[in-house]
Amino acid sequence: MRQRSIPGARGRVRPLSLLGDPVLHAPCAEVTDFGPELARLVADLFATMYAAEGVGLAANQIGVPLRVFVYDCPDDEEVRHLGHIVNPRLVTADGIELRGPEGCLSLPGLEAGTERYDHAVVEGFTVDGEPVSVDGTGFFARCLQHECDHLDGTVYADRVTGLRKRRLERQVRRADWSR
Repeated sequence: MRQRSIPGARGRVRPLSLLGDPVLHAPCAEVTDFGPELARLVADLFATMYAAEGVGLAANQIGVPLRVFVYDCPDDEEVRHLGHIVNPRLVTADGIELRGPEGCLSLPGLEAGTERYDHAVVEGFTVDGEPVSVDGTGFFARCLQHECDHLDGTVYADRVTGLRKRRLERQVRRADWSR
């Protein structure tokens, strides 16, 4: 029997900010109010992430320029990691740097090989203001780094270089993200 509610079950699905929206390229502000509005934002982030079939979502991806993200992401051993982080700080990104396929809900249908470390540690707070530290490896480490980038105003396309960058730019020009 389920002990707690499903994350996002009480949230509402919000429209996604797409590549080209200025909110995606500006650093997000620190959260200072840990009240009911923050709890609603986290619920909305989960609802939106699940509706879009993602594994992570940052607040600026739904137009809210605050340092918050949610995740429901497996690591390379298929262990599920589920949670949220308020005011996250990437404190460790180390290990082997691997190029792997990366996509983004703000660049729907696109993917490019992006280099990320296979280990990451993010520290921050829960929606209740309790300190939290999240340690990730493999695909989950990629997710943590990706979401922290969002909150700093960076999308994965900004990290791609050379031929991969030119291919991605062509795909972006051809993409039809009209709603």
